[in-house]
Amino acid sequence: MAAIDCGTNSIRLLVADLPDDSAGSPAAPLVDLTRRMEIVRLGEGVDRTGRLAPEAIERTRVALASYAADIEKLGAERVRMCATSASRDAANAADFTEMVQRTLGVAPEVVTGDEEARLSFTGAVRGLPADAKAPFLVVDIGGGSTEFVVGDREAGVRAAISVDIGCVRMTERHLPGDPPTAEQVAAAQADIAAAVDRALAVVPGREAATLVGLAGSVTTVVAIAQGLQEYDPERIHHARVSYEAVAQVTADLLGQTRAQRLANPVMHPGRADVIGAGALVLRVIMERAGMPSVVASEHDILDGIAWSLQPATAR
Repeated sequence: MAAIDCGTNSIRLLVADLPDDSAGSPAAPLVDLTRRMEIVRLGEGVDRTGRLAPEAIERTRVALASYAADIEKLGAERVRMCATSASRDAANAADFTEMVQRTLGVAPEVVTGDEEARLSFTGAVRGLPADAKAPFLVVDIGGGSTEFVVGDREAGVRAAISVDIGCVRMTERHLPGDPPTAEQVAAAQADIAAAVDRALAVVPGREAATLVGLAGSVTTVVAIAQGLQEYDPERIHHARVSYEAVAQVTADLLGQTRAQRLANPVMHPGRADVIGAGALVLRVIMERAGMPSVVASEHDILDGIAWSLQPATAR
C-alpha cells in the first residue's frame, strides 16, 4: 500500500506491506518499504491570499513525481493521497487537484479536519507501548492546523477537532522577526491559547492520562531536548519529554535567528523558519491541558492513511 500525506509544510510518502491477516494479531505493525519527506511549503501565503501559489504547486509536483516513481518501482497495489489544511483553505484547489491527478494518476482526497484527526489518532495509537495509560490526547501540529483527538485503543476516538494554529500559519501571521520580538511572541501565544481553549472545550483533553505529540515540530523539539547530534527516528519515537524541557527548548528557539536554528544538527533546513511557532503551539497545549510531559510519535496520519487501505474484514 502507498500512503501520501500532503500538508501545509511537507509532503510525505509511506509504502508498506500490511501485516498478514493470518498472523492473527491486531497489534502487528506495518512493514515499511520506504518513508520519505520533502518540505514543499504548499501552504505558503495561503493564510494571507486564500490561494495556493503557482510556485508552491510546482514544488509539490516535483516531489510527487519522484514519489510516483517509487510507488511504481515498489509495486504498490493501492494508493491513497490525503491533502489537508492548505488545500482545504485555497480558492484555487482545483489547480492542485488537476496537478495531482496528472502526476500521480489518482485524485487527492481533501480530508476534513475531523477525518484528519481520526487518521492521525489511528496511526499514533496503534503502535503505542502497552503500558501507555489511556485515555490519550493526540495532538498533530501541522503547518496550517493542529488536530486534537481524545480516545483509547478499545473504543477509538471519543472526540476530535481541528483548529487553525499550525506552525506555518502562526509564523506568517505573528512571527516575522528574525528572531521574533517579545511583542510578536506574545501575540502568537495569545492567538494559540485562545484556539487551544476552544479545542479543549470540545475535546476533553484535560481528562487524558497521556499526551501524544505528532509531526515534525514535536519530533524536532524532542530531538533537541534529548541533545541528539543527528535526527534519529528510533530514539525520538515514543521518547517522553517533560513540560520543563519543552518550555526551555521553545524559549531557546524563539530567541534564535534562523541561521542559529539551522546550525542545530537535528534541524531540517525547511523547518528552521517555522519551528519556533511549532514549539510554541506544543508548549501552550501542554500548559492549557495541564500535561506534565509529552510522548513523541514518529507514526501519525501517514500510518493512519496506510491502515485505512486495509480490507474492512481485517480491521
